[in-house]
Amino acid sequence: MLLAIDIGNTNIVFALCEGDVVRAEWRIRTDTHRTADEYAVWLFTLMTHAGFKAADVSATIISSVVPDANFSIKTFVRQHLKCDPQLVVSAENTFGMKVLIDNPQELGADRFINAYAAWNHWQKALIIIDFGTATTFDVISGNGEYLGGVIAPGINLSLEALKKAAAKLHGVAIAHPPTVIGRNTTSAMQSGIYYGYAGLIEGIVSRIKAERGEVMHVVATGGLAPLYAEAVDAIDSVDADLTIRGLMLLHARS
Repeated sequence: MLLAIDIGNTNIVFALCEGDVVRAEWRIRTDTHRTADEYAVWLFTLMTHAGFKAADVSATIISSVVPDANFSIKTFVRQHLKCDPQLVVSAENTFGMKVLIDNPQELGADRFINAYAAWNHWQKALIIIDFGTATTFDVISGNGEYLGGVIAPGINLSLEALKKAAAKLHGVAIAHPPTVIGRNTTSAMQSGIYYGYAGLIEGIVSRIKAERGEVMHVVATGGLAPLYAEAVDAIDSVDADLTIRGLMLLHARS
């Protein structure tokens, strides 16, 4: 089986993949001080509980946007899984996809992998929205070219900044409030975060489509994608495993 590892700014996702199926998936908070041995204890315990063992892993591919976390993850793979990992850290190798931005090496691995996976699946003009540490919009032409995108502060990041900057505001769960007008501090904050980002998504998507002048399919991924797909008509599809599927495709192509 393939172990696909997606190192993000907030979480690291470990996914066991067989063929084109994700058999199991686990996540842990990103910590650049965590050692290779700590990863081994944590992951192997979860794998055993799910009925897998380390010997089941025959290959590993890693995507990363956190350079300081790479060493420990690569050491874990080499020492505990006895294989040499394939590492994707940018769009330097585009695997045949044209990346039409000023400096392709600036494009984060996760955004390129999402674009690659989405194009391989839908084969049409696309906007990919990733609800991660940042909320990103990536644009793919009808010819499969990566055209560029938009980066906005992530939803959790905005909520944390609001809580820290205003003495009387507190942390709230991100939820779909029944009304826009909140009747207390908690519901008012939930409304501002939820409907504020719904408006941001609708506004940016509509502007991208107007700028491109073509019909575009909008795909959402990331933990909050299903929540926003409930209320945002601009989102056509939700694919929670888009990055992992992209890693599977890149490994197969390699």
